[in-house]
Amino acid sequence: MKKYWKSLLLAVKIGLGGSAAIFIAQELGLNYAASAGTVALLTLMTSKLETFRLSLSRFLTFALTLALALLVVSHIENTWLAYGLILMSVVFIAECLGLRATISVNSVVAAHLVTSRDLSGLSILNELLLVLIGVTIAVVLNLFHANYSHRRQIIASMRRVEEQLSSILLEVAAYLRDSAAAGDVWREIGGLEGELQEYINSAWEYQDNTFHSHPEYYISYFEMRLEQFKILHRLHQEIKRIRTMPRQASVVADYLEYLSKFVVEVNSPEKQVNHLEELFEDMRRQDLPRTREEFENRAILYHVLMDIQDFLKCKSDFVSGLTEAQRKRYWSQTPAS
Repeated sequence: MKKYWKSLLLAVKIGLGGSAAIFIAQELGLNYAASAGTVALLTLMTSKLETFRLSLSRFLTFALTLALALLVVSHIENTWLAYGLILMSVVFIAECLGLRATISVNSVVAAHLVTSRDLSGLSILNELLLVLIGVTIAVVLNLFHANYSHRRQIIASMRRVEEQLSSILLEVAAYLRDSAAAGDVWREIGGLEGELQEYINSAWEYQDNTFHSHPEYYISYFEMRLEQFKILHRLHQEIKRIRTMPRQASVVADYLEYLSKFVVEVNSPEKQVNHLEELFEDMRRQDLPRTREEFENRAILYHVLMDIQDFLKCKSDFVSGLTEAQRKRYWSQTPAS
């Protein structure tokens, strides 16, 4: 539903923007007035931040296209050959400068100048006004984004990830106690990785539609969770190699059940890390395994603990990377302990 609402909002903005651009161009008596609507369309397809960047690039490459038209049209009478040379030059330079998004508009400008063969001041002003009208309409309309609802959606996604991550840890704990009790835990891990990539893209979009430096927090958060899910995949491969669960597996299960309570945004995992270190020490002090199979299973379980250690390190690195401004803005609650 949110996807359709977002598409509808974009469609409405493009419809209004294109119509308004053409109307203004017609009222000013410009030639090729419909092209102003095309410029508005192409510019509206970007985020707010990208709209400003693209708008500046459009005027830069417009000047380039104009210079090429003045050079080529005055020396080559053949329309299609002149247009081909201008377009080839514009595309080459735009690609080298990383300005591919400006090519479409400049191809329209070049077509107007080549077909009319009018390079007078009025003709150049006509093309400049077409671009200016389309870009201005797009900039104004792209100032209106549903950022508040987008942010709420991102926060809801964060809570969903935390709840499912906590649930997965509990299911892994159940698997360590009874390998038949895990259900579809491993399938859930794979499915959530795909969802997290969508959340990262959404966070990038939110950042590009705001002018604040803080929204990168959401990108970092989801990237951290994605790394944690990759670690759970690795943990899955380790656990599958255990033939018979050693008795120490219940201790690890206890820890996972404990850890599941702290998979929240505002928790800094120092206490969970310390608790895990104590668990490592307890396992080192235990009697050595008596059989080869017991030794192998215990070694695998030890690697599982190392995966959990990496899992916690992901969150520790995320927390240590936060600025003071981000902590004040996003960590309004008291961290769990």
